[in-house]
Amino acid sequence: MKNLLALAVLALSTGCATVSGGGNPDDPWEGYNRRMHAVNDAIDGAVLKPVARTYQSGTPGFVQEGVTNFFSNLSDVGTGLNNLLQGKLANGASDLGRFAVNTVVGIAGLWDVATPMGLERHDEDFGQTLGWWGVPPGPYFVIPLMGPSTLRDAPARFVDPSLYYNGRIDSTALRGGLYALNAVQGRAGLLKVEKILDAAALDPYNFTRDAWLQRRRNHVYDGRPPRERFED
Repeated sequence: MKNLLALAVLALSTGCATVSGGGNPDDPWEGYNRRMHAVNDAIDGAVLKPVARTYQSGTPGFVQEGVTNFFSNLSDVGTGLNNLLQGKLANGASDLGRFAVNTVVGIAGLWDVATPMGLERHDEDFGQTLGWWGVPPGPYFVIPLMGPSTLRDAPARFVDPSLYYNGRIDSTALRGGLYALNAVQGRAGLLKVEKILDAAALDPYNFTRDAWLQRRRNHVYDGRPPRERFED
């Protein structure tokens, strides 16, 4: 569901064009994927979206920003480690430096003081690392409650240091609350872009799949993917 924002940006960059309506060779499990896409969409509309709207309208902006910064700070550790695994030493040092500075000076990451200092934030995860090392993506796969992925990226989502931090919390209620808060905050950030997605495609499933696969490929190759075999 958090991928909606990136897909909306991609829709803008491509002129909100519709995607192909034919079968996609990367989606051999389309029957299952379409059904799970519909289930996820229904759950989102019935539960997460209304809660996100209430959160957005009833929570001060500075609090929302602090929550976003807090979870972003936790993700910087995984980003930094994956940069190092990909041999991007400068980027890895920047991300780990961001975590150290924001955790100490920014009070557990509630304030982002690293960006003004020139410590740039990057976007890497273990799925991208596997792709960088040559592991093929495999078939497109929609994860229950989580959305678009591939056979390679689905298990890689759970190789995330931030999951370890939450797992170290003894209180089940607090641990569950942090997971829920992260989901609601992420969903609230997507409310403004939904109309873009609605206008971008006649078939939301096809659009989401093809746009996600294109975006993911660009991320693995740092915006410079090799030419496809069918290209001239």
